Amino acid sequence: MVDQNSSSSWLKCLNSMSGMVVRNDHGGAAVEVGGEEGYAVRNARKKELVEVPWEGAPTMAHLFEQSCEKYNHNPFLGTRKLLQKEFVSSSDGRRFEKVHLGDYEWKTYKEVFACVCNFASGIIKLGHSVDSRVAIFSDTRAEWLIALQGCFRQNLTVVTIYATLGEDALVHSLNETEVSTLICESKLLRKLDAIRSRLVSIKNVIYFEDDSSDEDGFSGSLSNCTVASFSEVEKLGKENPVESNLPSKNAIAVIMYTSGSTGLPKGVMITHGNMVATTTAVMTVIPNLGSKDVYMAYLPLAHVFEMAAESVMLTAGCAIGYSSILTLTDSSSKIKKGTRGDANVLKPTLLAAVPAIIDRIRDGVVKKVEDKGGLVKNLFHFAYQCRLSAVRGSWLGAWGLEKLVWETIVFKKIRAALGGQLRYMLCGGAPLSKESQHFINICMGATIGQAYGLTETFAGAAFSEWYDHKVGRVGPPLPCSYIKLVSWEEGGYLTSDQPMPRGEIVVGGFSVTAGYFKNQEKTDEVFKVDENGMRWFYTGDIGQFHSDGCLEIIDRKKDIVKLQHGEYVSLGKVEAALSSCDYVDNIMVYADPFYNYCVALVVASYESLERWAQQAGIEYKDFPDMCNKHETVTQVLQSLSKVS
Repeated sequence: MVDQNSSSSWLKCLNSMSGMVVRNDHGGAAVEVGGEEGYAVRNARKKELVEVPWEGAPTMAHLFEQSCEKYNHNPFLGTRKLLQKEFVSSSDGRRFEKVHLGDYEWKTYKEVFACVCNFASGIIKLGHSVDSRVAIFSDTRAEWLIALQGCFRQNLTVVTIYATLGEDALVHSLNETEVSTLICESKLLRKLDAIRSRLVSIKNVIYFEDDSSDEDGFSGSLSNCTVASFSEVEKLGKENPVESNLPSKNAIAVIMYTSGSTGLPKGVMITHGNMVATTTAVMTVIPNLGSKDVYMAYLPLAHVFEMAAESVMLTAGCAIGYSSILTLTDSSSKIKKGTRGDANVLKPTLLAAVPAIIDRIRDGVVKKVEDKGGLVKNLFHFAYQCRLSAVRGSWLGAWGLEKLVWETIVFKKIRAALGGQLRYMLCGGAPLSKESQHFINICMGATIGQAYGLTETFAGAAFSEWYDHKVGRVGPPLPCSYIKLVSWEEGGYLTSDQPMPRGEIVVGGFSVTAGYFKNQEKTDEVFKVDENGMRWFYTGDIGQFHSDGCLEIIDRKKDIVKLQHGEYVSLGKVEAALSSCDYVDNIMVYADPFYNYCVALVVASYESLERWAQQAGIEYKDFPDMCNKHETVTQVLQSLSKVS
C-alpha cells in the first residue's frame, strides 16, 4: 500500500481523466490497492488503516474490561423503572397500553463489569458448553449488552435475532447455528413455547425479567430445557466464579442474521477484530466524544448499526440510557399523557437514528406548527428559511444576534422534544433526504454524521465529517477501510466517467467480516481476498466519488431492471421519488422484464389521509373503508403522479 504521492501512473491518469482533484488535508485520498482494478480511496487523515484504539485491546472483551477500569465510577447503563401501567380505549374500540416511567437509574462501569463477570460465570455453571453458541432474542435493553459482554468473556459466539422475527426465520436461525442457550425477554417465552418442538439444539433458556407481569408473558416450563431468569444466572455466577476465557481477534464474536430482501436470513460471521476496527475508526470522526456524553439507545441491538454505536460509546466512556421508539418523546404512543418521555428525562447529547425515524420527527414538528397556524406558523417558517439560507452560505440568518433570536424564540422549544442537549446525531441504514438533514441541523441544532456500512463490514465503510453540510453524501472511507469503485459496464457505471468516477462499491480492510455462516457459495460470490491478503466485500451498491474523496450512493445493482422495450429502470430511484408523496407511509416498486411498466404497492399514511378526508368532508367507518373509497384512490394517484 502506498499513499497518493506514490500512486501508479494509471491511477494518476484516471484522476486526470475523471477531473478529480483529491485533497490530502481532509476527506479521502486516492490509494493504490490490490485485487480487481478500480478507483480506490482511503481516509486522508490516516495513511495506514487503523485496527485498535490502543495497545492491548485486540478484542471486544479486552476493550470492554479496560474501558470499565478507566471509567469505573462513571455512570454507564441507565434504565427507567416502570411506575404505572394502564390501558386506554380509542373511539373505535382498540386498546392501547400507556406507561408512567420514573427517572433513570444508573449502574457505573465498575458495577456493570461485575454484572458481566457474574453472568459469564453463571452461564457456564448453568450448563452451557463452551463449544456451543448463545442466541439473544430480545428488544434493546441494558441486560442485552451485559449478556453480550458476558458471553465474550467466555469466548462464546453470540447469535443475534430480531425480536420481531417471524417463526420460520427464528427456527431457521436457531437450528442453523445449533444454539444451545437462548436468552430472551419473558414476554417472548410464549412464542418460544409455540415452536419448541421444531428446535433441535436448545438446552437452556435465560429470560430477562420485566418490571411487572405481562399478559403475554409465560410462567410455565419448556420441555427438555433448563429455564432460569437473568438475575438467577447472575447470582449463580457470583456464588460460583469461573475463570475467564478471553478470545483472540480472529474468533467469531457474533453471527448476525440479516433480514435480506428475499428468502431466509443469512448469518454474517463477525470477528472480534472486525468489531474493534470499526469502533476504533468511528471514535476518530465523532467530534469531542468522551465521558461527558450521554447516548440514547433505542434501535435494535440485533442490528449492526446499534451494536456498532454502543461499542463506540462504551469505549469512549459515555453513559448509555435505554429507551424504545414507543417511549422516546413526551408524545410517543406508549407514554401516558402528562408524563415525560425518555429523551426529556435523559437529555442525551448523542443519538443514532435511521432516516425513517428522522422523517417521523420532522413530520411531527411540522404538523404541530401547521395545526397552531397564525403567528406561530409564520414565525417558524420565516426563521427556518433564514437559517436555511445561512446553512447554504448566505449572510441572511447567519448573523450572531439574529441567530440567537431565532434559537431563543423558535427552535429552543422544538429541541426540548429530544431533551434540548442534543449535539450530534449518527444516521445510517438508508439515504437521508436533504430536507431531513437540514431540519436536524436547524431545528435540533445538531450535527449529523451520515454513515455508510453493512452487516458484512460491521457498519464500517464511510462516515461523513462533522463539518460537512453537503447533502446526499456519506463522507470519506472510515480509517479502518478502503473503498474501491469497480466498473459495472452492463449498468453503464465506469471508473472513467466524468466528472466523477462511478462503479460498484467494494469495501476492504479490517472491518470486512469472515463471510456467511454455512453458506460458502454466497461467501465466495461477494467476499474476495487479494494478493496482499486483504479481504474485500462487493456490496452491490453503486457509488461515485466527489472531488474531495467523499462517497455518494447513487444506485444499487439489484434495483436495476430491464423492461420489455429494453429500457433500464432503477427501482430504488422510483421508490425514493414516490416516497416523497404525503400519503405514502411505505412503498415497494416491482418490475417484470416481460412488461413495459412498473407497479407500486403503497401502504397509505393514516394521519395524512385522515387529515385530507376531514378537509374534503369524506365520511368513512374505519381506515380500510377510507382506503377503498373512489375519492381516496383518486387523490392518492393524483398525488403520486405529481411527485413522479
